[in-house]
Amino acid sequence: MLINKGLPIYLIAGFLEGGKTEFVNFTMQQDYFNDGEKTLLIVCEEGEEEYDPAVLAKLKATMVTVENESDLTPAFFKEMKKKYRPDRVIIEYNGMWRMKTLTEMKLPAGFEMYQIITIFDATTFQLYLNNMKSLVIDMVSLADMVIFNRSSKEMPLSMFKRSIRAVNRPCEVIFEDGNGELEDFEEELPYDVEAPIIEIAEEDFGIFYVGALDNPERYDNKVVRFKARALKTPAFPKGSFLPGRNAMTCCADDIAFIGFLCYYEHAADIKSRQWVEVTARLRWQYCESYQDEGPVLYAANVEQAQPPKDDLVYFN
Repeated sequence: MLINKGLPIYLIAGFLEGGKTEFVNFTMQQDYFNDGEKTLLIVCEEGEEEYDPAVLAKLKATMVTVENESDLTPAFFKEMKKKYRPDRVIIEYNGMWRMKTLTEMKLPAGFEMYQIITIFDATTFQLYLNNMKSLVIDMVSLADMVIFNRSSKEMPLSMFKRSIRAVNRPCEVIFEDGNGELEDFEEELPYDVEAPIIEIAEEDFGIFYVGALDNPERYDNKVVRFKARALKTPAFPKGSFLPGRNAMTCCADDIAFIGFLCYYEHAADIKSRQWVEVTARLRWQYCESYQDEGPVLYAANVEQAQPPKDDLVYFN
């Protein structure tokens, strides 16, 4: 996110009782934040945990409550700046309001959206993901950081992380238990990354795709085998094609084709949109087609294959 000089806004998103207030309370009292500057705290949702007026006063923080989404307008922010003259703004956002109300707003001169942090309760995340997926995606699509509190190593944390990174790759994902950050949980994979050939089941392509991007050291120079649809365009380098799958990140209307560039000596014989089984060595390197470093496949064998049972792949 580009940051210009101005009055910084910290947007804290998440569902009710997900831990937003607890996070803001903790953050404001840390030495790196409690530096004597004035904070305007805009609260758009009130849960069981509350802010202590005495603590807020000590921290030079003023709290303003907003009850209606329609009240968040450029005029509102202009008035808040004039009235309270804060050095920074923290917004504890309502989990049922649209993020674009703020992210697409043309803020008054002097304001800058500095950081977006989304907080999830790990014990209820799966429930929200299953029943309110579009809201979850809305909260994480532009987030700089996603924090899962109340986590434990017994939860499917690797699946949670993939669900976030499938939507927002640059986003930092952090897991916290009651004692702080969880760093050493073991990621569960449905295939053996130490096998001579990593066999990717047709339903696990999305997991492989995110894993190869997030953990290049785990897949670099490994041989993989998977089923994919071949995509060919004149824009690809000679002797290459893109084996990939259609992936659903949010809903039936949010489908993208994902895959990695693959070099193959007989690439000219492959028809575009043809289903193939690819056996290839993956190398992490600079790729002109990506304009960046990333996974590039070098196929030893490509064979025609039957379509999978489900044309779509998922990330969990």
